[in-house]
Amino acid sequence: MSRIGREWLFAAVIAVVCILLLNLDLAPPGPPAERGLHARGLIVDVDNSRVRTNLIIKTEAQVLSVRLLDGPAKGEEIAVTNMLTGKLELDEFYETGSVILVEYDLLDGQPAHGMARGYYRLQMQLLLIGCFVALLIGVAGVTGLKAALSFVFAALVLWKLYFPLLLLGYPPIPAGLAVVAVLTGVVTFSVGGLSRRGIATFSGSMLGVLLTCGLAVWFAQAFNLHGAIRPFAEALLYSGYYELRLTDIFIASVFIASSGAVMDLAMDIAASMDEIKLSKPDIGVLEHIASGLRVGRAVIGTMTTTLLLAYSSSHICMFLLFMAKGLPAENILNAPFVAAETLNILVGSFGLITVAPFTAVVAGFLYRANVGRPSWIRLLSRNETA
Repeated sequence: MSRIGREWLFAAVIAVVCILLLNLDLAPPGPPAERGLHARGLIVDVDNSRVRTNLIIKTEAQVLSVRLLDGPAKGEEIAVTNMLTGKLELDEFYETGSVILVEYDLLDGQPAHGMARGYYRLQMQLLLIGCFVALLIGVAGVTGLKAALSFVFAALVLWKLYFPLLLLGYPPIPAGLAVVAVLTGVVTFSVGGLSRRGIATFSGSMLGVLLTCGLAVWFAQAFNLHGAIRPFAEALLYSGYYELRLTDIFIASVFIASSGAVMDLAMDIAASMDEIKLSKPDIGVLEHIASGLRVGRAVIGTMTTTLLLAYSSSHICMFLLFMAKGLPAENILNAPFVAAETLNILVGSFGLITVAPFTAVVAGFLYRANVGRPSWIRLLSRNETA
């Protein structure tokens, strides 16, 4: 089979696996949740008489008159309650003419018990996803298609497999390593192909992830950090999952969060060494590894800065609050949630820095001349030139 044929076959396999994951349901049975019908709704009138306002905080109920735009009760009007809790990050205050997502029941064929579930954003989210996939395929062809499928696969593995396994009581760190290994294998082999480049990327990535995991375990203990510092952790315990290992979940989140950047850097090194080998087939192992390390040194600085910007930018308001309060730097840096982000950034950066030499060494030995090498390596070499 030609290289293009193998790529299409791999894409088809990933698509089938994504469909299977989409229909997988491992979530533990919880308390029965009341679920009604959903529809888009146009707000035609607003009653704010019950809303209590204290400075910028609003509480109590906002009553809306909403005309349903789709669903079995299309065209009907329904009274919808929008409960305001006083938390700006959770509440939305609506005005006439807005389109929202409405959850409601049907009683004797009439809509009732309407609840507002936020501004309607699903169409724009689907549009954004469609543009993203189209851009990937337009720029990279079948490789872009495989990248898009890998993106969907990663989201489904986390949502349909890893998260339910945690709720079922599986150990977070071993399960997290297994999930990262599966994701890394699918992403690297879908993009890099079943070749020496793909194997070098996978091996280097996993070595970097394992180092990150070990450092996260050690430094979480050294920093005296626990998993309850993460948002919604306490609410999760109150939901009945008292036996969850929140500290292990926190540790797993560290190496899972950095695994994408680790894969990215490993692929850069492996692809560069693949091109070097094509341009200079008789290059020696040590010279080849040295070339890969030079490429790694050129990109390590920007990749570690990527982690810093990605993590710190999501906490801008927190740092602004500390600055507005005039807190000294010692208090800020010693706070548990700041220490947790410091661990996230620096331990993840350790994995990024070491993945370059890991990948370069693995690729250097994989790309040796075929003489005296195992038959599976010679087979990969023939596949790459097919």
